[in-house]
Formats: sequence, structure tokens, C-alpha cells
Amino acid sequence: MSDLHAPHILVVDDDREIRELLARFLTRHGLRVSTARDGVDMMKALDGSAVDLVVLDLMLPGEDGLSLCRRLRAGSTLPVIMLTAMGEDTDRIVGLEMGADDYLPKPFNPRELLARIKAVLRRMQAAPAAESPAGDTMRFDGWTMELGARRLLSPDGTEVELSTGEYELLLAFITHPRRVLSRDLLLDLARGRSAAPFDRSIDIQVMRLRRKIESDPKEPRLIKTVRGGGYVFAAEVAS
Repeated sequence: MSDLHAPHILVVDDDREIRELLARFLTRHGLRVSTARDGVDMMKALDGSAVDLVVLDLMLPGEDGLSLCRRLRAGSTLPVIMLTAMGEDTDRIVGLEMGADDYLPKPFNPRELLARIKAVLRRMQAAPAAESPAGDTMRFDGWTMELGARRLLSPDGTEVELSTGEYELLLAFITHPRRVLSRDLLLDLARGRSAAPFDRSIDIQVMRLRRKIESDPKEPRLIKTVRGGGYVFAAEVAS
């Protein structure tokens, strides 16, 4: 029996064998696990109990994983790990753009999924405390970042939803303003090497973040690209 205080994982996959295998494996390793076969079951499970992370298959009957991930991102920052077919790079990139925090191609070793789940949960739990005490506020170019609440407020006071990856990337930028940050350093600051991030994931996260905070994402003023160097957060940051 799993600890009632253990993280609660929701596995969404239409393959019953995969659902049952993952449920048994993750439960043996101290996690609480619920399963769902499609989007309808997923939403029922999310309404019925608190979930800490969703493992979401891309190919599902009815509404597919990309659409479901988009729906989740529209109203929450619940971490999502996407399961995709081997070699489907386009689906992988689109999944990240929809807000997935990580992805894993099928077939996969359940131990690798467990490692990625733990890494994402660790980042969720550790990021605010590691960077700043709860309650701190940072401001840049009219924007307000409430670190304790993990909230981003636009200059007009509207809350802007951020995925876990977007939040941690923005936090890395505003805590290292006006400094050129390489992709490798950003991976360390925003994701952590233990997550085994996939190639170019930072570029995709930057693109998504620019869409949310730049007045013109095609001509960014805040997050500037440094050719051959990485990125620099050009705004002045006050805390």
C-alpha cells in the first residue's frame, strides 16, 4: 500500500497492459498511482482527487494527448510527461509547445520514467525555496513575479499561466539578469541534469516564454539571443 502522503501520479494510456505495468512498478517504488484510458477518464480522475503529475500518452482514442495537454495548461501548472512514439520529432516539439515538462519515447524502461517523474517533482518542490524565500517578489519591465505563489502578473495585473518549465526558465533569467547564459547553463539552472533533457529543449521553452512576455516575440526586447553564446535577459530586475 502506498503512503497517503506520497506523490500522486496519473497515468493516461489506452493500452491496459502499459497502464497496469506502470501502476504496479510506480506503486512498488513508493508512489500513489491512478490510471485513465482516455481524456474523459483523465478529467474525471483530476476532478476526483489531487494529482501531482500526469504521465500522458500522445496517441489516445478521442481527444489526443496534445489537445489534452493544451487543456491542462490553460488552467493549471500541473506537470506533464508526454509519452510519444519513437522518432516522432514533430510530435515531441509540438508537445513541448503545448506545455509538456518532459517527454519519453516508446518503448521505454520504466526505471527511466521513474527517474524523470522524480526529477520533475523535485524541481517543482525545490525551485522556489532554492531561489528565494516564500513571499519574495521580483519586478522587470512592468511585470511582477511572485516567487512564493509561483505567479507571474503582467503590467496590467493579469495573471499569466506558466508551465513548470516556463516558470523555472524565467526564474533562471530574472535571477541572472544581463548575463549571457549558455544553453547548458540554462539546462542546469532551469531543469537539472538529472532530468536528462532532450536536445534543443531550452530553445523551445524560450520561444514559448517569449510569446507570453514579449510585446513582439519576433523582435524580443527582454530575452535576447546571443549568437553562439545562448541567451541574455536584458531587462533590469528589482526585488
